Amino acid sequence: MNLQGSNSGFRSLLNGVLWQEKDHSTETAEQMKPVTTRIPQQSEFDDLVFANIIVKHSKSNAIVIAKNKQLCASGIGQTSRVDALKQAIDKAKSFGFDLNSSVLASDAFFPFADSVEIAHKAGITAIVQPGGSVRDQESIDYCSSNGVAMVFTGIRHFKH
Repeated sequence: MNLQGSNSGFRSLLNGVLWQEKDHSTETAEQMKPVTTRIPQQSEFDDLVFANIIVKHSKSNAIVIAKNKQLCASGIGQTSRVDALKQAIDKAKSFGFDLNSSVLASDAFFPFADSVEIAHKAGITAIVQPGGSVRDQESIDYCSSNGVAMVFTGIRHFKH
């Protein structure tokens, strides 16, 4: 294990140190696996790739909302994914962004369908996330029932 050099990073903590490998993964649209009945349109795939790059560089728990390859807002560093999502939606609205037909990227999976329901009600039409929760099917079912596209990457971008 290489603890020094360009492939790792250290953060000091109270009474300790956190070591984390650098995230060198950047997924393409071709690597994103559609899991819902609706597959993202090409413009949504473009925005999903863009949002996923931003979420990779954001502090976890990270949610990024984008539209037309523009960052609308992000919610980062929260202890709850729902709180990060609400923070991002509130920030986007405070900046005057119309979230209809926007996309969402999450650095980790959604353990419950509540986040995708909140995103859908805000106007988000496509979601990229790594997948991997034992309850993934709940989120997939909600999205499929409500016309929201969801893709999985299989890669968690968890930055501390």
